[in-house]
Amino acid sequence: MIVVTTNAELNKIVDSQRSQNKIIGLVPTMGALHAGHASLVERSVRENDFTVVSVFVNPTQFNDKNDLKNYPRTFDADCDLLRSLGADAVYAPSVEEVYPEPDTRQFSYPPIDTVMEGAKRPGHFNGVCQIVSKLFMMVRPDRAYFGEKDFQQIAVVRAMTEALKLPVEIRPCPIVREDSGLALSSRNTLLTPDELQIAPNIYKTLRESLVYAQNNTVAETISFVITTLNAIDGLEVEYYEIVDGRTLQPVSSWEDSNDIVGCITVYCGHTPIRLIDNIRYKE
Repeated sequence: MIVVTTNAELNKIVDSQRSQNKIIGLVPTMGALHAGHASLVERSVRENDFTVVSVFVNPTQFNDKNDLKNYPRTFDADCDLLRSLGADAVYAPSVEEVYPEPDTRQFSYPPIDTVMEGAKRPGHFNGVCQIVSKLFMMVRPDRAYFGEKDFQQIAVVRAMTEALKLPVEIRPCPIVREDSGLALSSRNTLLTPDELQIAPNIYKTLRESLVYAQNNTVAETISFVITTLNAIDGLEVEYYEIVDGRTLQPVSSWEDSNDIVGCITVYCGHTPIRLIDNIRYKE
């Protein structure tokens, strides 16, 4: 496995693979890798000739400086894991390498990027599009792999890819969970043992809402989830929205769409740690 830190090194590797007509897969990450990331890498290795994994904590997608500062960084362990999974190259640049000058590009794909995370984290998706578009143009992958925990992010990246006419196939991959049901996230490493006991209630409640929804309205189901989770000491729902899985716009009736997803963000603990998850009601 090759570890490169500069665009020049990356270009040489990509040019070499392209000259051999190799199919290239890309797994963009911010490091602190876990089994969820591993599932993306394994799929890319399986489906492509050459897999590049980026490890870069992208500052432009953080609207909270403390969140950026506290984001876990475990590069040596990440490389050990990626090597064991069969990744071919790791791209781990410095901030200065990626942004030699400020990226002033503005990306806007309403209404997909203006609801939920887009409304709560101003500038977040613009930062995501800045870094992902750079990676797509540098790595020139045939396929790129993203976890469905970041459900809205996948929709935004797909919109950006289409708008820029980039020849990249976006491959969503299922959420990987702890045995407790908690969606795997790099942020889980910031949870205390007590918080790790209560965080699984997020998915537990979402699962319960599937049954509740069979005999109740969308509005009642939203209220059920929020009320249930807010009643648990240490959990506070920032938002829970039930939306069309394609447009990400709220639905008011279960008959509004054949693709309905519930998307949630919950603050866990007294620090607190921001956790996201989602569940599908119809597909």
